[in-house]
Amino acid sequence: MSFVVLFMISLMLIITGFYFIMSDLVYFIEWEVLSLNSSAVVMTFLFDWMSLIFMGFVLFIASLVIFYSDEYMAGDLMINRFIILVLMFVLSMMFLIISPNLISILLGWDGLGLVSYLLVIYYQNVKSYNAGMLTALSNRIGDVALLLAIAWMLNFGSWNYIYYLECSKDSSEMLIIGALVMLAAMTKSAQIPFSSWLPAAMAAPTPVSALVHSSTLVTAGVYLLIRFNVLLVDNVLGKFLLLMGGLTMFMAGLGANFEFDLKKIIALSTLSQLGLMMSILAMGFPKLAFFHLLTHALFKALLFMCAGAIIHNMKDSQDIRFMGGLVVQMPLTSSCFNLSNLALCGTPFLAGFYSKDLILEIVSLSYMNFFSFILYFFSTGLTVCYTLRLVYYSMSGDFNTSALHPLNDEGWIMLRGMMGLSFMAVLGGSLLSWVLFPTPSMICLPFYLKTLALSVSLIGGWLGYELAKFSLNYKLFTLRFYLLSGFMGSMWFMPFISTYGVSYQPLHLGGVVSKSIDFGWSEFLGAQGLYQFFLEGSKISQWWQNNDLKTYLLSFILWLVVLLSLIML
Repeated sequence: MSFVVLFMISLMLIITGFYFIMSDLVYFIEWEVLSLNSSAVVMTFLFDWMSLIFMGFVLFIASLVIFYSDEYMAGDLMINRFIILVLMFVLSMMFLIISPNLISILLGWDGLGLVSYLLVIYYQNVKSYNAGMLTALSNRIGDVALLLAIAWMLNFGSWNYIYYLECSKDSSEMLIIGALVMLAAMTKSAQIPFSSWLPAAMAAPTPVSALVHSSTLVTAGVYLLIRFNVLLVDNVLGKFLLLMGGLTMFMAGLGANFEFDLKKIIALSTLSQLGLMMSILAMGFPKLAFFHLLTHALFKALLFMCAGAIIHNMKDSQDIRFMGGLVVQMPLTSSCFNLSNLALCGTPFLAGFYSKDLILEIVSLSYMNFFSFILYFFSTGLTVCYTLRLVYYSMSGDFNTSALHPLNDEGWIMLRGMMGLSFMAVLGGSLLSWVLFPTPSMICLPFYLKTLALSVSLIGGWLGYELAKFSLNYKLFTLRFYLLSGFMGSMWFMPFISTYGVSYQPLHLGGVVSKSIDFGWSEFLGAQGLYQFFLEGSKISQWWQNNDLKTYLLSFILWLVVLLSLIML
């Protein structure tokens, strides 16, 4: 019954968060854990509207994921271990959300890294182990950056960064801390060039993916930068993050159009949305980034749950080319699936529309370069493009695998979990927009800019439909443009760079160094050389000791006397 407890706590936290934002309240709690000779170990917690609402959303999604897992993971003998790992994951996220202190943030941050590794390798096979190692090692880069930021903050006298952001934002020390925190956030939120671990993490069970890709692991980086947003405004860090976020959004959108694995398509769409959050955050709109983070969490968790139900019914096949006509066989699941897809595309009056449309209108209204502007709108078109391609492959036409299939909509526990999120995927955006932005934003744009988001979405949708139909007509689009599709479909060769690039060259070089120095010169001149030298010396010494020197000397003198007497004669 853990999901009922989590659900009730989540509702309580969300309502309290709404009360906090309306009353403009912030609670800063200090708990003295230990005091030794006037040295106190103090744990600090920050409860404001942002942390409370985010915690509420994390627990809401976690409760439904645990409920959903009851059926999805029913065949697993170790389901209790799985639930405990998910709860540890959520607990690590809670630590990260309520910490105004870099030390306790590191506790939650490393907790997320460790538990995510354990969840990625949950299905114990070679592919999962490789994916887990890639995930863990990519995130270690960010962990090291966070440790360096902690070390650098020793100059300030306290690790409660919340005290120093405003007053020290122009100092060079704070700029270095900002750069390190940004590096940590980029690894955790899988921005270029650390993107390759995110699709690899799909090796985890689908309920975990629903939790990881909506409100926990990948959003931790965005949340941390929302807290540190003061350091990104009007400096080189913000400009760099804007470029990286835009490129990540564009790269993931392109890659999803060449992918056939259902979970990887949704993972790449998460990557695209993370790029969008990072970009708008870099432009100086943290509240907008947070708004999109919450709405995205709702429909992305639903999308993964629906994908899980489809994979479960397809007997663990994830290839969208084997699907088709699912809307006939699984009408309820398909309805939830299409609802979440429409929310992802920013269809008016669903959750995604309120945040996404507002972001694009603010971008149109802002003073920014043309390249970033193109990246924003082109990526929006690509989102609709891959979504319609996915819907075309999975929902329309005939079923493309064996006639004896077990497809049905009878998984009532999974369906009830999905229904709870469907409700929020429809109403969540409007509800949040009323609370977070009680005063409407005045956005005055010319007609062509106002309708640009809608235009690129419609063009992207039409293109996605045509491309899917074109590919299915055996025109062999990917084979005809093999190099281009290989480049786009492999996330611009990033997985190769972060696996072969890291492993082959440096490890090969390490092998050469090991062979020639460790087992070569250092052995010859060091341990083995000394061993041979002393061995030979001890042999001579032993020979010397084993022979009677007096006998040798006496015989030598006798021979000498004989020789001299012969000479004298």
